Amino acid sequence: MIQKLKSIKDGLLVLNLSKLNLSKLSPTKVNLAILILIILMPVITSCESPAEISLHEDFDYMEIDIAQLHSGYINNDFTIKEVVQAYLDRIEAIDRKGPALNSILTVNPDALDIAEELDNELKEGRVRGLLHGVPVVLKDNIDTHDNMPTTAGSRALENSYPLKDSHVAKRLKESGAIIIGKANLSEWANFRGELSTSGWSGVGGQTKNPYIVDRNPCGSSSGSAVAVSANLTMFGIGTETNGSIVCPSHATGIVGLKPTVGLVSRSGIIPISYSMDIAGPMTRTVRDAAIVLGALAGPDPDDEMSMLSEGNSHPDYTQFLNDDGLQGKRVGFFTAASGRNFKVDSLMQDAIEFIESQGAEIVEIESITAPSTGAHAFQVMLFEYKDGLNRYFKSLGSEAPVKNLDELVAFNRSDSISLMYFNQRYLELANEKGDLTSPEYLEALEGMRRGSREEGIDRVMDLHNLDAIIAPTGSPAWMTDWINGDSFQLGSSSPAAQAGYPNITVPMGYVDELPVGMSFFGRAWSEPVLLEIAYAYERGTRFRRIPRFIEYH
Repeated sequence: MIQKLKSIKDGLLVLNLSKLNLSKLSPTKVNLAILILIILMPVITSCESPAEISLHEDFDYMEIDIAQLHSGYINNDFTIKEVVQAYLDRIEAIDRKGPALNSILTVNPDALDIAEELDNELKEGRVRGLLHGVPVVLKDNIDTHDNMPTTAGSRALENSYPLKDSHVAKRLKESGAIIIGKANLSEWANFRGELSTSGWSGVGGQTKNPYIVDRNPCGSSSGSAVAVSANLTMFGIGTETNGSIVCPSHATGIVGLKPTVGLVSRSGIIPISYSMDIAGPMTRTVRDAAIVLGALAGPDPDDEMSMLSEGNSHPDYTQFLNDDGLQGKRVGFFTAASGRNFKVDSLMQDAIEFIESQGAEIVEIESITAPSTGAHAFQVMLFEYKDGLNRYFKSLGSEAPVKNLDELVAFNRSDSISLMYFNQRYLELANEKGDLTSPEYLEALEGMRRGSREEGIDRVMDLHNLDAIIAPTGSPAWMTDWINGDSFQLGSSSPAAQAGYPNITVPMGYVDELPVGMSFFGRAWSEPVLLEIAYAYERGTRFRRIPRFIEYH
């Protein structure tokens, strides 16, 4: 049971008094210190404390994991309908009201009916697996063929209802998971324009960080991350081109897994880059991420890249979880971010010491990818963005709200809200590109792959005989700023993203109240060893904390 938290007022008073050390001050300075505290009392008192923002500590399923929920169903401790209703109530109380996290765009109006059907299956002895009756939210660039639109956060698609489920939604439904809602996101997955603010969309407004609500949740899978962290769902699904799963997971204190491109089908997902896009699980534990990955992984004829998963995917990734998974491993420490934030450096040093204490060897690595890789990747994204969006709009059929990228750009220019805070420069640049037979595109694609793979991760791992590479995922969450946009200090997602290789982030500590994650990445199809190592680290450290929804005034 979670203990009642002290108010910010009490905490500030204790902090101030502890720093004053009154016994060493003169009477005049003591009186001055007391006077300052008296003057500050109205300000301190006006602060809305974590205790005053209801944590809903009586929520019966707080921090419960998938296996525990499944066990409760099997033992008749509760029904699926009861669980789904509880999560829907919590969304209403915390996401819509309370601290108003704004992480959910749409609640599934059929969720309770689906829960009742799945309860009936259980009564008849039909159990689809561990995900039977488990609530999930999908990032709202993942198609669902139901009574929820798929918008990418764009007002242009506010009433767009896809003609069929994405492969991800189909696999989840087949496994018995219940899609209880669609999550807010950085509009167009944060590849629309310059000076963007993560977690903001024209449809949903701004998603808030559940640890300190005026801090940013990072993006673009902001809503999925916040919903998981705040216990508004059991797990979420995000998508990543570069950083969009691991950064919001790091910023909200959860586990985020970006799989190898090709391990999970992208059919029915609003795209940015065919070469880099991938969907993946966002959970509160590594074990839950492994469970969900098993449900998602595998080939889909509608996504040619996913056919590469034949022989490289596993229906059960929990088999690779091992408490002693760090023993005997050689782990590269990617040092590029060192020196940019001494607080993150300190957490990283603690993490390295723990990893070494568990029998792993650390090898420092200063650089990974070839110097021109990032520039090549940007060009690849622009070319593939135009091609992918036009293909997606065509998939919506004759009722598509916009038929092509030209119409989308025109819509944004005519809409009073869409360009309120940042522009659409990347959409415009993409629209100027040629098709995917262009020599410029083919040269950029070859350069990105070579620089990130043969001359990048594969080279470094071969050279040092590494099992995995680690780095801080990012810096503590910054203040949300609609004028200046995001304020990234550091990040480590690019090497794995540009290569199309897997990456998993796990909490590694806190800077004050804000979580910081550590990333584990490596070769293509190395999810088994990355999960093994990440699981051992998580089991030995257990840094995950329940968010307090702190709000300072």
